[in-house]
Parts: sequence; C-alpha cells; structure tokens
Amino acid sequence: MFEKFFVKGILKMISNQGKGYILAVSAAICWGISGTFGQYLFQTKHLDADWLVTVRLLISGLLLLALAQTKKQINLLGVWKTRQDRLSLILFSIGGMLAVQYTYFATIKFSNAATATILQYLGPAMITTYIALKNWKLPVATEIMAIILAITGTFLLVTHGNPKTLSISGQALFWGISSAFALAFYSIQPIPLLHKWDPVVVIGWAMLIAGIACGFIHPPWRFEGDWDEITFLLVAFIILFATLGAFYAYLVSIKYIGATKASLLACTEPLSAALLGVSWLKTPFGLFDWIGTAMILITVILLSIRKRSVYVPNTSVISTLK
Repeated sequence: MFEKFFVKGILKMISNQGKGYILAVSAAICWGISGTFGQYLFQTKHLDADWLVTVRLLISGLLLLALAQTKKQINLLGVWKTRQDRLSLILFSIGGMLAVQYTYFATIKFSNAATATILQYLGPAMITTYIALKNWKLPVATEIMAIILAITGTFLLVTHGNPKTLSISGQALFWGISSAFALAFYSIQPIPLLHKWDPVVVIGWAMLIAGIACGFIHPPWRFEGDWDEITFLLVAFIILFATLGAFYAYLVSIKYIGATKASLLACTEPLSAALLGVSWLKTPFGLFDWIGTAMILITVILLSIRKRSVYVPNTSVISTLK
C-alpha cells in the first residue's frame, strides 16, 4: 500500500514534460535493447530471424487491434471501407512494415544490433534526398550537411576508413542499406492513412497483415532453436515491452512534449543498442564505428529540427519496430 501511494506521489511531482521525456527515452531504449536481444537469440539460441519476425508481427498486431477495440471512439474496420484505403494499407503492410522488419532483423543476423540500427538511421537522409528530387529543389545547407554526414558516417562504419575493405559482410551491408530504404518508404507512404485513421488501428492491421504474409516464409508453428527460460523471456520482451509497451509509451510522450522533441530523444535507440552490444555481447566497436555512429545521429538531429522536413523517424507515431 505504501509503495502504491509512494509511486503515485512521485508521478505527481514530475511535470508532464518530464513524463514525456522519460517515456520517449524509455521507448527508444526498449527498441535498442530488443535489437540486441534479437542478436543474442540468433547467435546463441539459434532462433530463426524469419520466425521471430513472423511471431512478433502477428502477436503485436493482434494485441494492438485488441487495444484499439477497447476504445469506443476508434473505428476498427473503417480503414477497410474504401478501395483506396485498403490498397494503401496493404501496400504499407508489405512494402513498409514487413520490409522494414525483415531487413532490420536480417542485418542483425549477418552483423549485430548496433550496426543494423545505425544503418537503418540512414533513412532520414534518403527521405530528404527523395523530397529534393521529387520537388526539383536543392536541399538547404543544413540538409546538404546532414546528407554528407550520413554518407561519411556510413563509409566509416562499413570500411573503418579503408575503401578497399569492408568491416562487415556484404550481406550485412546489403540488408542494412535495404533497411534504410524500407524505413524511408515506411515513413512516407502511410502519411495519408495516419491523418485519416488512428495510428493504433493502422499499425495494428499492418502488423497483422505483414505477419500473415511473413508466415508463408516461415510459419509461426515451425519452432527452431534452443528454447529455455531465457529464450522465452527475451522473445516475450521483444513482443510485449519493445513493441506494444514502447509504442504506447511513445504515443503518450508525443502528447506531452510533441513529435519533434520525442524524435530527437529517439536517438537514444542506437546508442543503447551499441552500448548493450559492446558491454553484454562483446560486440567489437572501434573508434571508426563510434565516429560513424555520431555522424549518422547528428544527421537525424539536423533533419529532425528542420521545420520543413517531412522526415518521420523510425520511432514516430507509426513505429513499433525496435
């Protein structure tokens, strides 16, 4: 009883802005941790990445739709009423949700969680370049600087400064860059849907559809790997805390501090993935890796604070990926 009143008292002492900061950082850390947990499950427990993607999408999608169903003001089936919305949702589910999930975990499988997360953060620079080409308008100085930093950071991360060698495998580089492209598509394509329908509904249906599609690649009932208490707990954390819990926490944080500040705090994600990977899994991460990481994170910060930027980070209201 004392602990209950104590916790409530502490929460009342924290301002709404403080709560927003805590929730946004907590969500980002959960996403970073989930990638590292995925790396551990692939490398130590020999789980199949395809199976994890399938199960995570299916369960998370069902849970989000169940959450939406509890709110009377949300129309769960409304997004299916018009042909345009149906096609847009299916395209987002396969080309966005499934693609970004699959490529992210594939990158982890062939490298590590830190590298996968950082490479995926190239998405903002790709979006900026796409918008400039689409509008036939040169990026402003800040955006040009961000693109240069992103390219340089990636170069250092994958070559350690030597263009003749790769510090990661060709497969990891391919899936990592593909993950950034998938993130760019994922961030732009569903914007009309999100303006029209509740994000929980859009994400819930997208995850469920993507999970069903991924089930044709690896059915959820085809278990592989070494299953014990640790395996079960880590999989449960990835599905419940790093998906449903983190998504809800991030949505609430946006209400308290706004999307821009929440997006900037999302930069905690790759840092948490890198720090946990280095300290727990002994992932090799040298000077060039840290410099490249810093450059890519600065890219995200520069583009996030641009008022005219259309970039929606991977921890925006449409993200439960990490």
